Amino acid sequence: MRKVAVALLLCAYITLSLTLALYVWRAGGWPAGVGAAIGSLGLLLGVHGLVSHGVDRAALRAEIHAVREAHVILADQIEQMDARIAALSTEVRDEAVELTSEVRMLEDLVQRMTQNLDARQAFAAEIPHIHGGVGHEQRDAILASIRDALSDNRVDLYLQPVVSLPQRRTVFYESFSRLRDESGRVMMPAEYLAVAEPEGLISAIDNLLLFRCVQIVRRLAKQDRKVGIFCNISLASLADEVFFPQFLDFLAQNKDLHGALIFELGQAAFRQRGATEARNMAKLSDLGFQFSLDKVNDLDLDFPDLQRSDVKFLKISAGVLLEQLLEIDGHLTLKAMRDLNAADFADLTRRYGVEIIAEKVENERQVIDVLELNIGYGQGHLFGQPRAIREAILAEADPPSAFVSQTLRRSAWGGR
Repeated sequence: MRKVAVALLLCAYITLSLTLALYVWRAGGWPAGVGAAIGSLGLLLGVHGLVSHGVDRAALRAEIHAVREAHVILADQIEQMDARIAALSTEVRDEAVELTSEVRMLEDLVQRMTQNLDARQAFAAEIPHIHGGVGHEQRDAILASIRDALSDNRVDLYLQPVVSLPQRRTVFYESFSRLRDESGRVMMPAEYLAVAEPEGLISAIDNLLLFRCVQIVRRLAKQDRKVGIFCNISLASLADEVFFPQFLDFLAQNKDLHGALIFELGQAAFRQRGATEARNMAKLSDLGFQFSLDKVNDLDLDFPDLQRSDVKFLKISAGVLLEQLLEIDGHLTLKAMRDLNAADFADLTRRYGVEIIAEKVENERQVIDVLELNIGYGQGHLFGQPRAIREAILAEADPPSAFVSQTLRRSAWGGR
């Protein structure tokens, strides 16, 4: 574009010079006209040179100013990048510290689990039929499947939605652990509970599930997915003098998740808790964590005790609720509370800060009955079956499978 402008200016200069030369030629003849043309052209080119130089200098100053501004912007971006790198380094360092504590805790848990299993297996070898209907060979095969599933980190987390009623919007999830054998088939608890429980493996699986729940909740929180998860905690975990203090420290580092992680016990276990279990539940409450009772079959409840223990949810199966209904003088009451209208039971629990969740809801008729009892939450296959959480999330939240495998194989359990 600049070349075109220069060419046009030159044409204009030549035209002006020729015009001036023509006037001078008419007045003074040919030599005067040629001289006028050459002089005027030289003068115009000189003026053009001065103007062009001034324009070039102005353009250069503008470019220098633009470069300075770009340098300032670049310096700001570099400073911001340095700040981000520093923040990222701090975050990575913090996560590394967290991972180190988790790995140490996991190592201790697995080593204690294997030592316990070795002792029990040595005892069981002397009494082959200690497990009743399960033969010695069958018991060993089941234990081998459990051992391999744990050592290869084939313990999957399944989540089942808990929905608000009547909207049916998912507000919580309940977590379940499932083992997979080497072929990838999911082993249902009924297949191994009879063998694993006497061997002390159920509490170990529950403890691994506790880790996974905390890690998954933390992962979901980073994605700004604020959803609560019910996670089972056993009396054995609460009473474990080695595991629980470490787990409590682990939770103290993640106490910002207290609103998203709800620990769940069965009603029978809650009533059987001793002083140690109650004290450790109180320590969890001090960190802000809450509790839920499931498998509630007895509605003769001690509400002040539930309130003191920070129990915020009761899970009662729809079948149990409907079996409790009793009609007296044209009013529906509950067998356990005959002086209370059935529809007022949920309001009574709310006065103590406890919400009822109707679980095992299987059909629409039960939904209608539950809504008539003024219950605000439901869970069951009607609203969604337990599903394995996405492998991508588990891969980032799982304890290192290679580490678990090496730890187990270093132990006597892996060397049988």
